[in-house]
Amino acid sequence: MRDAIKRGGRRRALAAVTAALAVGVLLAGCSNDELAKQYTSGEDKNYIAGSGVTELKPAARAEPIDFSGTTEDGTTFSSKSARGDVLVVNFWYAGCPPCRAEASDLTKIAEKYQPKGVKFIGVNTRDGAATAKAFDSEFKVDYPSILDADGGAVQLAFSGSMRPNATPTTFVIDKQGRIASRIAGDIAAQPSTLTTLIDSALQGQ
Repeated sequence: MRDAIKRGGRRRALAAVTAALAVGVLLAGCSNDELAKQYTSGEDKNYIAGSGVTELKPAARAEPIDFSGTTEDGTTFSSKSARGDVLVVNFWYAGCPPCRAEASDLTKIAEKYQPKGVKFIGVNTRDGAATAKAFDSEFKVDYPSILDADGGAVQLAFSGSMRPNATPTTFVIDKQGRIASRIAGDIAAQPSTLTTLIDSALQGQ
């Protein structure tokens, strides 16, 4: 009986050590990731929160960024079609609370700037066409979104130093196709930040 109790104790101890190692590997693998911070703080948001604005002067901007993909209505969008215009790219998905919070502001800004030669394109990182269309209908979004869940080609195109490491993230692309600025996090608290960045890109700054 005592031997059985000892063996049971050893098994429980081994299981505890194995579990601890598994958690350690998980955190080590993403130790510099916002998801790791959310894990250790006990949060369970299922999205990566972020905030912060980065604007690059024209001389500091990298090469033009090229991407394309199929939108929720089945058409193809290519960033090359926006050359000569300012392009706003918003990374989002339907279940992301900050994405929902900023949707109406993005729609209003898109409508305001469309006559000024500014195009908007969304990049949905998780959903299929039906979910994206339901979101568009609910929030009256009238610009298209590329469905990027399978393969993540657009996310890969933005995988340089200015990447969408928060959800949502909004980029302003200048008339030459270069990243001019990035807002990591939703714009709901200060929509004027995005309009200021768009104005700057329109003026060639």
